[in-house]
Amino acid sequence: MNIYILSINARIYSTNRLYHEAAKKGHHVRIIDHTKCAVILGDEAKSQIYAGPENITNGVDAIIPRIGTSVTQHGAAIAKQFEMNGAFTTAKSAGIIRSRNKLRTMQLLAQKRIPIPKTLFAKDTSNIKQHIELLGGAPIIIKLQEGTQGLGVMIAESEKSAKSIIESLYTMNVNIILQEFIEEANGQDIRVYIVGNKIVASMMRSSTDEDFRSNVHRGGKTESVTLTGYEKKIALQTAKVLDLPVCGVDIIRSKRGPLVIEANSSAGLEGIESHTKVNIAGEIIKYLEKNVRKFGK
Repeated sequence: MNIYILSINARIYSTNRLYHEAAKKGHHVRIIDHTKCAVILGDEAKSQIYAGPENITNGVDAIIPRIGTSVTQHGAAIAKQFEMNGAFTTAKSAGIIRSRNKLRTMQLLAQKRIPIPKTLFAKDTSNIKQHIELLGGAPIIIKLQEGTQGLGVMIAESEKSAKSIIESLYTMNVNIILQEFIEEANGQDIRVYIVGNKIVASMMRSSTDEDFRSNVHRGGKTESVTLTGYEKKIALQTAKVLDLPVCGVDIIRSKRGPLVIEANSSAGLEGIESHTKVNIAGEIIKYLEKNVRKFGK
C-alpha cells in the first residue's frame, strides 16, 4: 500500500512508530506535513493536492491523520480532500472536527445516552452563580472547547474563583464549557485505545501532587487497569458515535458509574505503548491492511 501519515514532524514518537511499523511490513509510507499542503479545486475530474510544489494527489491508498489542535481546521480539510479523492482513512475528517470540540463531543454523547459528567455551556455572565449551582457547586472544571493533552483545563476551587475565571474568559470571547468536579475520581482517568471495533490497550492515569490533570504529557503516572464490561461498551460506543475508528477514549469512574470525558482522534502512543507493551502502531497498520482491501483500493 501507499500510506501517507499527515503529521507536522517526523520525530514525534507516534508518527515515527507508525512510519516504521508500516515500512517494516513492506508498505510505501511517507510523512506529509499537512500544514504545507494546498488544494486546488476546479475543473479537474479530481481536485489536486500539493505538498509544496509536488502534486501528491494520485496513488495514495490510505492516510493516517495526526492533526494537532492549533491546525485542526486546515488539517481536517486536507484529510477530507484525500477522503473525497478515494483514500481510506483511520480518522474521518468529520470525526476529527467533532472530537476536537469538547462541547460538540458532549452533545453527541448525551444524545446517544452515553454517560458524561454534568456539563453546561452559556454566554450570559449575569447567571454564573446559578450555573455553578446547577453543576452542584464549587469546585468545578472549566475547559476550553478545543484543546488536548490537558491544555485548557482548569479547576476552580471556590465559587469566587470560578466566577472570576469564567467572567474573564467570557470577556475575551473564549469558548468554554463547565463541568461538575468528580471528587471520587481522585485525579485518575482511564485511557482506552481503540483500533477498529476493538479495544487494543488501556491504562489508568493518575495526576501528581503538582497538577490535578492526569495526562501523561502533564507528568501523570500510569498503572494497569481492568476494564468492566460497561466501560468497554461505552468506549466503543463513543468511537462509533464520533466516527473515529482509531482513537483514544478517556473515562473516569464516579459514584454513579463510568463517565466519558473525552475522545482524541490523534491519541499519543508513547505512554500507552511503553506501559502496556502493546504494539498499537502495528495494530493500526494491520487495521489499514484489512480495511483498504474492503474499501476497494
